[in-house]
Amino acid sequence: MLLALIVLLPFAGSLLAALLPKHARNVAAAFAGTVALACAVLVALHYPQVTEGGVVRHYVPWLPVLGLNLYFRMDGFAWLFAMLVTLIGALVVFYARYYMSREDPVARFFSFLLAFMGAMLGIVLSGNLIQLVVFWELTSLTSFMLIAYWYHLEEARRGARMALVITVGGGLSLLLGVLMLGAMTGSYDIDVVLASADEIRGHRWYAPMLVLVAVGALTKSAQFPFHFWLPRAMAAPTPVSAYLHSAAMVKAGVFLLARLWPALSGTELWFWLICGAGGLTLLIGAFNATYQRDIKGVLAYSTISHLGLITMLLGMNSTLALIAAIFHMMNHATFKASLFMAAGIVQHETGTRDIGRLCGLRRAMPLTTSVALVAAAAMAGVPLLNGFLSKEMFFSEAIAAGDFTGFDFSLPAVATIGSAFSVAYSLRFGHQVFFGPPCGELPRKPHEPLRGMLLPSALLVLACVLVGIFPTWTFGPFLGTAGLSIVGAEMPAYRLAVWHGVTTPLLMSFVALAAGVLFYAWQYRSGRTMDAAPLLSRINPQRLFDLASVRITRGAGHLAEYLFTSRLQPQLLLMVCLALVAGFFTLRDDGWSRGIMALTPVDPLFAMLWVAGGACAIGAAVQAKYHRLAAVIMVGATGLVTCLTFAWFAAPDLALTQLTVEVVTMVLFLLGLRWLPRFREWDDPRRKSLRARARRTRDALIAVAAGAGVSALAFAALTRPVAPGLSSFFVENALSEGGGRNIVNVILVDFRGFDTFGEITVVSTVAIIVYAMLRRFRPAPESILRPTAQAEEDAAREDVIDDDDDLLPTGYLKIPAVLVRLLLPMAGLVSLYFLFRGHNAPGGGFVGGLVMATALIVQYMVGGTIWVESRIRIHPQLWIGAGLLLAAAAGIVAWLAADPFLTSQELTVAGVHLSTVLLFDLGIYLVVVGSAVLMLIALAHQSLRSPRKRVEPVHRRGTLTRAPVAEEAG
Repeated sequence: MLLALIVLLPFAGSLLAALLPKHARNVAAAFAGTVALACAVLVALHYPQVTEGGVVRHYVPWLPVLGLNLYFRMDGFAWLFAMLVTLIGALVVFYARYYMSREDPVARFFSFLLAFMGAMLGIVLSGNLIQLVVFWELTSLTSFMLIAYWYHLEEARRGARMALVITVGGGLSLLLGVLMLGAMTGSYDIDVVLASADEIRGHRWYAPMLVLVAVGALTKSAQFPFHFWLPRAMAAPTPVSAYLHSAAMVKAGVFLLARLWPALSGTELWFWLICGAGGLTLLIGAFNATYQRDIKGVLAYSTISHLGLITMLLGMNSTLALIAAIFHMMNHATFKASLFMAAGIVQHETGTRDIGRLCGLRRAMPLTTSVALVAAAAMAGVPLLNGFLSKEMFFSEAIAAGDFTGFDFSLPAVATIGSAFSVAYSLRFGHQVFFGPPCGELPRKPHEPLRGMLLPSALLVLACVLVGIFPTWTFGPFLGTAGLSIVGAEMPAYRLAVWHGVTTPLLMSFVALAAGVLFYAWQYRSGRTMDAAPLLSRINPQRLFDLASVRITRGAGHLAEYLFTSRLQPQLLLMVCLALVAGFFTLRDDGWSRGIMALTPVDPLFAMLWVAGGACAIGAAVQAKYHRLAAVIMVGATGLVTCLTFAWFAAPDLALTQLTVEVVTMVLFLLGLRWLPRFREWDDPRRKSLRARARRTRDALIAVAAGAGVSALAFAALTRPVAPGLSSFFVENALSEGGGRNIVNVILVDFRGFDTFGEITVVSTVAIIVYAMLRRFRPAPESILRPTAQAEEDAAREDVIDDDDDLLPTGYLKIPAVLVRLLLPMAGLVSLYFLFRGHNAPGGGFVGGLVMATALIVQYMVGGTIWVESRIRIHPQLWIGAGLLLAAAAGIVAWLAADPFLTSQELTVAGVHLSTVLLFDLGIYLVVVGSAVLMLIALAHQSLRSPRKRVEPVHRRGTLTRAPVAEEAG
């Protein structure tokens, strides 16, 4: 249970942090830091259970029939990574408290940061591959919000979009690879996958599956050729950069490669794909880092290079290389997070990150200089620091892999050259920023930061020193636990020590150090430290990405221009034609032939009912040209015929739902009737007549074809026997398993509750989108979100209807508004009656919500917007959010009872029988009320005119509309 809590706690903290005052920096930082430290404590408590190869598991039933459950799994490697994510997350939160400005909406920042932490912990602790992919994509979404936190900057928006496109695209590739992997092994359980290594490597799908999984991992960890998005993400606040680059998002890719290493490695394809991509990235990132002007640019490209080093180690098909990769993941996290924090301190205290403008800061900032230089030395691989140990292991494995693969010179050469560049850009960062003469004019006078701002970076540097000097005592046990959890019985023998004697890896280390110093000395003396990379600047995948983005955008625009217009009719025509073609080719092979069921005798009264309905449908099509109000009335009549049909066939739930839907839909049509465009008219009467006749003939033929096709399909389905056991299952189990006598409602809220939860989520999303779109054009200043004082004053006047229709929506009814207002509490009682009886009798949350929404919208029609909105104290958005939370809570209660999600739970309180189905139904009720009212209110606001305009009637062939003709002064 604690494993699930570790993942859920940051998400819960994210929701609570979003509710804090947006400028409460101290409160928000303290809260976020407490959540991160609590997660770290919970992770640390599991260490005794994961030693010696132990694994902690926790299952949460989700969809057991499909083999999908929430499965949280912690072994030694997951424990180590979870500690990394939570501890560095806590330090970043503490650092951000000092870095973020008082004017920033810090509550939103910490909310995003905690959500990102939860997504990363979900990746690390997932025991199911599908679940891992879900959290994988969630990290892309939350990182997008963090990178675009300062969304007023074009650079931030562009960098966030680029990161999102690349990483989400890689996530889709990973999903395809995971689906193939699950098909190859018969399970998405990581334990099963890791135990099926021989079967996977011998499968004919191994190569395409490996490529897909590798693309997902390489895009997330910014490996060549997908590395270009990471420097663009530097527009994010420095705490975000420190977290993403050290312990979070970019580490997810190498984490996945290490997690699946036992099942996927050991082949030549793995070596060439993973090791090759890592080697190229190591060189490209290191070379580009030596020519960046921005401090964060240097660190970004150095991150790319070090991730390439880790990827190269993972691709060497060696267990010792795997251990070295894990060791360098942890070392890189400590010195890189410290360096980013130091870079943020420099920018915070000087106002710039430009290396060309910075120099001599050691005099004004001696403590910051000491911390930054030690961290830079660890990144360069200087002895007695942790980076030196893992790089020496890297050299040793490069030599061994070269001997094994036949590349006895190439791999050590790549390792040495990449390390030399690492020394060069580390030396450049330390020397040009902190040494030399004092700086000239800077935006701010440099000085030491507050001690609290420097403390997180200093703690990480202390870890670099302690691990570098005492590796066996400080980090050795954790590394052994992590390695044992991956390789198991094949755990190799190794020794973490500062001195192994005079060995080839030691000589390579000194060669890299000397070469890096010489290269920087040449670069500095020749004045080329600020030049663009002379060769690799021409090989720029970002240009290809930008070009592809422009081409795709233009192509989509041309396609949309060709296929769609601003008019609704051509788009509907296209959709109907595509549906006809798809249906024809799908069912042409005897798909719609009659079944064996006998036909029911036709009742004359029922036939007359449908004749009337068909006549109304035809009349609506004819009248739509000349009298839209009459067409709307006839459409409502067809809906009423459908409602009576449901009642005729003993389906009162469907009839009641259809009736309420028709009422709301008619109100929607009436409110939107005014905004429909005029019919297209032609100057040439003959041309008009010919084109109009041709168009009407075409539309009639397509309508007949579509109607006939749907009728034939319905006839074929109704004459076929029902699948055995399906109907009887619901009838027999509705009361015993679902606890209700209304079978339809039990199906919706219990048997298919997950589908219903998805449907109300879609309804909520649509409502918010409709409101957001119409809000852009809303002329009235009085918003449903925040009624003004003037609106309150106007509403407090006597309940007398003002004849000035400037305050009333179109379609205002001249009836006493007070009578309709008296109906509101009665309608509320009726809606609650339908809500509470729905599980055992016709009704339910959907019907009750529609009744209540109808009652509210009628108040708009007769009382005006001001009167209603000034009295609404609970905004529709809150109704929607509360409904979704209540529906989710019904599912979480089932989890707490160790049952699948949304399984109904029953209890008796004070003799009253209660069920979580009521909680779920109440959520549906709130979502329906909130969504319907939000959409209808947004549309009703369009009927208000501001500035006020005189409206004169315009007659058009039998219909009366209104059109603004002039603006009045004032």
